[in-house]
Amino acid sequence: VQLQASGGGLVQAGGSLRLSCAASGRTSSSYNMGWFRQAPGKEREFVATISWGGGNTNYADSVSGRFTISRDNAKNTLYLQMSNLRPEDTAVYYCASTSRRNSYVSYTRLSDYDFWGQGTLVTVSS
Repeated sequence: VQLQASGGGLVQAGGSLRLSCAASGRTSSSYNMGWFRQAPGKEREFVATISWGGGNTNYADSVSGRFTISRDNAKNTLYLQMSNLRPEDTAVYYCASTSRRNSYVSYTRLSDYDFWGQGTLVTVSS
């Protein structure tokens, strides 16, 4: 399974970005997926997760109300729409896929995920 994240860049505080994650090598649309991020000098942390069908989403408190996770299973692509960005959102963002299919459980731990993309850097200037 290969996950290719893209869409990162430099944006001013208050701005928006949309990250994409293209999956190949298997039908990732069949599995729950998520986004994580890692800021310089910090551990990788959970950002958002979405069920295999897209009907269930969950967010970290720090991004709730500002970020939206979605997926297009026909295109085998995961998205993260980020709005009202803050300097503290600066990090490398990683998409990841589980090997589980569940419409009700939110997978928020790193250990829940089996496949990871290479990351895309988001820098928010103040």
